[in-house]
Amino acid sequence: MQKKVALACSQCGSRNYTTARNVTQSERIELKKFCKYCNAHTIHRDTK
Repeated sequence: MQKKVALACSQCGSRNYTTARNVTQSERIELKKFCKYCNAHTIHRDTK
């Protein structure tokens, strides 16, 4: 079963992306994505 989560920028905190993750997964997802507000590639973490 998949759960929809939002990815927030670690620099400015804006929620730019959404993705699906497994419900049984305990750790948070960290992806390096482009933030249009910071104008740079930054780490994006999933939010609750």
